[in-house]
Parts: sequence; C-alpha cells; structure tokens
Amino acid sequence: MSLAVAIQMDPLETVDIDGDSTFVLALEAQRRGHGLYHYEPKHLSYRQGRVLARARPFEVRREKGNHVTFGAPEVIDLATLDVVLMRQDPPFNLAYISATHLLDRVHPGTLVVNDPHSVRNAPEKLFVTHFAELMPPTLISYDIDEMRAFRAEQGDVIVKPLYGNGGAGIFLIKQDDNNLSSLVETFQSFLKEPLMVQRYLPEIRQGDKRI
Repeated sequence: MSLAVAIQMDPLETVDIDGDSTFVLALEAQRRGHGLYHYEPKHLSYRQGRVLARARPFEVRREKGNHVTFGAPEVIDLATLDVVLMRQDPPFNLAYISATHLLDRVHPGTLVVNDPHSVRNAPEKLFVTHFAELMPPTLISYDIDEMRAFRAEQGDVIVKPLYGNGGAGIFLIKQDDNNLSSLVETFQSFLKEPLMVQRYLPEIRQGDKRI
C-alpha cells in the first residue's frame, strides 16, 4: 500500500547525501512506492482546528549536486497524510517545542515519528542522564563556582550548551586555562539555561559513533 509521507526537516537542498540519515529514509520510502512531501518547521500553521503545512512533493536520487527534484508547493492538511517524519535538527528551542505542540494535534491519526510528546520530553543532553553509568563525569549547572570545583576534580573539561547541535558552541577548557569564567559569562549573556560540563576524553579524537 502506498503511503503519503511528509518529512519535516531543514532544507533538503543542502543535506550531505553521504551522511544524512533522513536522505536515506527518503530514498527507501521512494523505493517502496510512497509519495513524499517536504516542508520546514517554519511552514507549519494552525487554522481553525487544522494543522497545515506549505509543502512540496519531491523525488530523490543518489547524485551529488542533483539529489532532489521538487514539485510545486501546495498547502496540505497534515491530518490527511499517513505519516509525518519529524526530522529537523535542534536547537531545542521554543520554535522546536512549538512544532511538537502543533504535531500533537494530528498524532496519532496521522502517525508522527517520533511521537512529538516524547521528543518534547526527551532533550538528548538531559535524557542521557538516565544512563549516567555510560557517561563521562558530568555536571549540569548555572554556578561558575561549581564548574571550577568540577574542573579541579576532573582535569580538562568540555563545556557545551544544553540545547545546541552539530558540535556548535563546544569548548575544551584545560585545567590550567584562565578562560573558564569568561566563557561561562559569555554563554550566560545570551543563554538562559544551565551549561553541561564533562570530563574531557582524549579518545574522542579517534572519532565517535552514534548508537
């Protein structure tokens, strides 16, 4: 049975076709004969009980520089689709959260993957604290004195925002580095949430794997 599938994500034109998992999902859905639509979160709207998206039908192919062809945009009632794949990148901010609330209005009549309620309640850097035994020593705090004490215990540390993505805003602070206070002050001038500080693992330079 052919399904109507919308993919909510960042611009499809700029994805890395060799590394983007959403592109692979689209290729496989197309191979199975499903109809595909693309829209960005900013193209979502709510109107008189309906959740709408200004979406474009598309086809994909594994050709660098020529990997997607779009049809004409159309306004689609998401309740008329079979599946919506929620695949946009963080940051996990109010725009991201607002999109989950809008998608709540059509799920589960339209299957939204992943469940928007679960996505909203499982920001990755906080959710992983359920598995502390698998993490390096970690501090989540607003308090610069706590951060200094943590670094004194752990040595070199990584400082990162809780709701960033793609490696943005991640800093290695050596144990003897005098810039920790300045860095935290800079973060706190525009972020209103605590920071994550973790013991630096030198092995990360050998690469990492998402599980």
